[in-house]
Amino acid sequence: MILSEIKHYLMQRGQASLTDIALHFDTPPEAVRGMLEQWMRKGKVRRIMATASCGSSCSRCDLATTEIYEWTATEAGKRRPVSIPLQCEQKQL
Repeated sequence: MILSEIKHYLMQRGQASLTDIALHFDTPPEAVRGMLEQWMRKGKVRRIMATASCGSSCSRCDLATTEIYEWTATEAGKRRPVSIPLQCEQKQL
């Protein structure tokens, strides 16, 4: 997996959870997170969490499923919302 593959995946989807990206590329979430951090430093990707405590306080959600990445270098109209657990609400970090 290389940075351009993540770029194309997020550009097509608009948003994806860390789990979705890791499964798609058959790569551990920590490795994917490191690559996504490079795109975040360039201002092309932003991380959105369901809530600040989601995945840690109620123990209902896996943190990787509520950690959502969005490709920000696309037109706003082309973004598709990603599904998150119903009991969670999105909060931008």
